[in-house]
Amino acid sequence: MPTHLLLLDNNVPIQLIPLLRPHEATHASTAGWAALSNGNLIREAHRAEFTAIVTCDQNIQHQQNLAGYALAFVVLTTTHWATIRDNVAGLLAAIEAATPGSYATVNLPRPTLRRRPYLPV
Repeated sequence: MPTHLLLLDNNVPIQLIPLLRPHEATHASTAGWAALSNGNLIREAHRAEFTAIVTCDQNIQHQQNLAGYALAFVVLTTTHWATIRDNVAGLLAAIEAATPGSYATVNLPRPTLRRRPYLPV
């Protein structure tokens, strides 16, 4: 199993990093790239020789030209930390199957909505 050098986009919870081992993961904010737009972030990741980007931006393939980059893109369908944490096995499987230029969506269950109790005024 090859290990990947992963860049986590700003919209991915930073707490995910230790769960991605043996892959080496860096969050965009800790790399000093918190203010970069998607296009600039992709270019910087390519220059820094990351092998994959993990993002929660489900429209990235429509917003950016991903062709020409030797980066794999792994897209999560939610930013909800507990949902990602509880389903990390699917994410790891997608990362391990990633190849240069590939694009994979990890479909995660929708978080359960919790209603606030009704408080009469």
